[in-house]
Amino acid sequence: MRKGVLTVLAMLFMLMSHAQNGTYVGGDISMLPEYEGSSTKYLDAGGNVIPDLIPWLMTDCGWNTFRVRLFVNPDKTQKGTGVVQDIDYVKALAKRIKAAGANLILDFHYSDTWADPSNQKLPASWSACVTAQQKADKIYAYTKECLEAMKAEGAAPDLVQVGNETTYGMAGIKVHPYDYSGDDWDGMLAALKAGCRAVRESLPQAKIIIHTERSGNATQTSYYYNKIKDVDYDVIGLSYYPFFHGSLPLLKATLLRLAADFPDKKVHIVETAYPIQWWPDEAKYDTRSMWPVEEGKCDGQFAYLKDLIATLAEYPQVDGLNWWFPEEAGNGDAANWTTMEGIVISSWLNRGMWWPSVSNGGHWPLTTSEGGVLWEMKKFLNPQTSGIGNIVATERESAIYNLNGQYVGIEMKTLPKGIYIRNNKKYIIQ
Repeated sequence: MRKGVLTVLAMLFMLMSHAQNGTYVGGDISMLPEYEGSSTKYLDAGGNVIPDLIPWLMTDCGWNTFRVRLFVNPDKTQKGTGVVQDIDYVKALAKRIKAAGANLILDFHYSDTWADPSNQKLPASWSACVTAQQKADKIYAYTKECLEAMKAEGAAPDLVQVGNETTYGMAGIKVHPYDYSGDDWDGMLAALKAGCRAVRESLPQAKIIIHTERSGNATQTSYYYNKIKDVDYDVIGLSYYPFFHGSLPLLKATLLRLAADFPDKKVHIVETAYPIQWWPDEAKYDTRSMWPVEEGKCDGQFAYLKDLIATLAEYPQVDGLNWWFPEEAGNGDAANWTTMEGIVISSWLNRGMWWPSVSNGGHWPLTTSEGGVLWEMKKFLNPQTSGIGNIVATERESAIYNLNGQYVGIEMKTLPKGIYIRNNKKYIIQ
């Protein structure tokens, strides 16, 4: 038993001792065509209009990856919601991304609207799919149809998300990151396997991401991915917003747990962001003491990104970092509130990387005295780290394992009776 525990600890130490070698860095730019259609002007650091944001982000800022979401039949008449990305929209944007030489992440929502923890609605056109197997069959056919169409246009994605924030289900199938009665895990597994099978058949070289958003809860995250251990995928995708999921120690605990429980899987932060100017009313955690949010300033956002990259550098399984909605620049420069024409989003989220100008003179990139957040992203690819010396000792030493070598947490008082190992020492809880 002790040998197994030590093996696990040695593995974890090795993982944390090597510098992170990031592969994918960029952002979800799903609304870029809408901003362009609203006459939005993005300016470089010198105040010059950027003719095409995609190649500029690659050459000037060092980004190499862009993510695009896909809805089945979005209602485009609902202006300002951000829900406009049907297959034709996605193909056009994907062709631009691939032509620029960037990596493309395709994000299947399997819904007509936002798919997230509280909203995993079946598309209206799939209403005849009542059973889980019917839903799985539809997911397979739809996934394959979309991927084949994109491949035919020279816009095949390099990474494919089978579902968006699927912690609580997908396409009307409901599960929970704990063992609750009424959970349809059989249906969920069938749906995930169907989507993954379609990806493997159409794009055998593409990496498959399964995306959840319990990044501040190591137990729930591990529970979910243990439930889907028989699904054929490559990357654990996480959403991490500190104002929703908690500060970095909670994310660290999750990454440590994932390294122990799923050593063969890469981890990709597929969504992250931090506000400027105004604090979100819906925030669950107040992290302003670490990263301040002040009107007219973006110092907190920059500091958050800097700290996040430094944290991820200690976890070599993390090979991707994507900012969500970096192109946000207000409501759109051609916004007409009477007709709703030119409206890109109806309310500013203030998590983008551009100053939301009140005029149509153009939007400046966010910068601080230390640098610009757009340019800071590329440091994920080559983080400055001193290896072992940068590891927070308390993080490594506080990890607790049972006698089977399984990670069980960092708080001894929360554990049931038993024998545990912490920092190579045995502890008995009676």
